[in-house]
Amino acid sequence: MIAVIHALWLRELKRYMRSRVQIVAALGQPVLYLLALGFGLGPVFQKAGEGNYIQFVAPGIIAMTVLFSSVFSGMGLLWDRQFGFLRETLVAPVPRIQIMFGRTLGAATVATCQGMLVAVIAFLAGFRVSSPVALLAGIGVVLLIALLFSALGTAVGSALENMQGFQIVMNFVVMPLFFLSGALFPLTNLPLAMNIATRLDPFAYGVDALRTVLIGVTHFGLALDLAVLFVGTVILLWIGSRLFARIQV
Repeated sequence: MIAVIHALWLRELKRYMRSRVQIVAALGQPVLYLLALGFGLGPVFQKAGEGNYIQFVAPGIIAMTVLFSSVFSGMGLLWDRQFGFLRETLVAPVPRIQIMFGRTLGAATVATCQGMLVAVIAFLAGFRVSSPVALLAGIGVVLLIALLFSALGTAVGSALENMQGFQIVMNFVVMPLFFLSGALFPLTNLPLAMNIATRLDPFAYGVDALRTVLIGVTHFGLALDLAVLFVGTVILLWIGSRLFARIQV
């Protein structure tokens, strides 16, 4: 089991490292958000008495990078199905759940690497963490976010059969998750409807957990954040494994 998962994990990582264009493209949007919003809205944020906006928004942008990379990893599953690699993988004499776990771990590792690259850029832009230990805790939170949404991407990719449908569904799901998460704005003093929506957004707990461990600012509380992320990951891994087991190639 470990050998199968390791082989698929390594394949996903090698495929990512070979694509320099993909790496640059994946960094474009988060860097634009970080620099344009960080420095553009910084004076407004500071005048509102909320402090340094770069400090506030950097954890949200790092989490955003992980979110987008993770959920769209399901598109790789559709590519593999279309070009026959998935058929070759599924004929191996191993349970499909091992294949699904290997792909999910690989996608989560790639998303974590992208998040770390954005974190380096955030440090160059002036972002600072509360302590060196916070960096290690931040990597753990990023990996948990990546696992949760990689499992979501795998589940959706297993249920669909064409890339157009996948992109439509993921855009419909991902954009509300991101904009309701508090990645770009504080979650305090929101209207009732917005407050309810943010509490139902699992990504909001990921952003809050990352912000808590990196700069010590929390909204929901770290214990609740980690509980939601862990339970959500287990549920989506179970759903994804059931859907992946039913794939017809």
